[in-house]
Amino acid sequence: MSRLGWKRISFLGTLVFLCWFGGRTPAQSAPAASGKVLFDEPFEETNWESRGWYDSPRMELSDQEHLAGSTRSCVWHWLKKGDISPAGGGARAHIAPTESVTLSFSIKHSADWNWTGRNYHPHEMHFLTTEDQEFAGPAFSHLCFYIEVVGGRARLAIQDGANIDQARIGQDLTGITEKRSVAGGNGDSDGYKGGHYKNGDLYWNGKSWDSDSVLFSDNPGPNYKSDWHQVQARFKLNSIVDGKGVKDGVLQYWYDGKLVLDYHDVLFRTGAHPDMKINQFLMTPYFGPGVPHEQSIWVDNLKITE
Repeated sequence: MSRLGWKRISFLGTLVFLCWFGGRTPAQSAPAASGKVLFDEPFEETNWESRGWYDSPRMELSDQEHLAGSTRSCVWHWLKKGDISPAGGGARAHIAPTESVTLSFSIKHSADWNWTGRNYHPHEMHFLTTEDQEFAGPAFSHLCFYIEVVGGRARLAIQDGANIDQARIGQDLTGITEKRSVAGGNGDSDGYKGGHYKNGDLYWNGKSWDSDSVLFSDNPGPNYKSDWHQVQARFKLNSIVDGKGVKDGVLQYWYDGKLVLDYHDVLFRTGAHPDMKINQFLMTPYFGPGVPHEQSIWVDNLKITE
């Protein structure tokens, strides 16, 4: 793993923290497709609940844009300037509790797609854990994983604001207690500095890792945003040994089979949450500043494996 640098960015429109850029060279091949399937969504028809979706799923399908061999895809269609959520919204799905997940899907942006012009949003997909309820908000939880594209760069991020010791905000608690946050606010747990900010009466936090180059380009070519691209993102929770979190959590991102983010020394949980498992997937596209005009994203062949 190489750390290619960092810069300060905003998270959820407010937080300023450190975002890491890097990957591994040469790229490793994408993970094998033989892992246990936890969730499989081909986006061929809209009987969402029968396949495990919940939280009022009403996503829209398109028969105009889809992968070869498929007849439809899920379309996130923002109808007009200023819209934050696409028509059809998003939904959640339960998965069997696990310490390791790999999310695979293909994605395409409309040719006129514009990013936020800021260092945050749109949010796209997430994982939550057994430490939170089934309708928990992702931004303030015991652990939320983010899989998204910001300004054309791949981004993986975490938040665990519900773990912050609010009485000792800004203090380094890493050598003092396991009852602390890992994504910012209570010290640097793994060398990838996060940040914290106040939202109402509480402090929230966040930490992210970005690809070192634009992977979804405005210009036609191998990385053109308006072609189909396959994404695979893997998270593995770190170990807990003798009641303490060990810095061996895994975070990886493949783009068209090429590994572009590869970290094996991340702390996602402390000894305060030894039984934490990943058990919930969210597909909830959210363009916080509002889209600049009507635009779309298509997603096809989504699968979650161990």
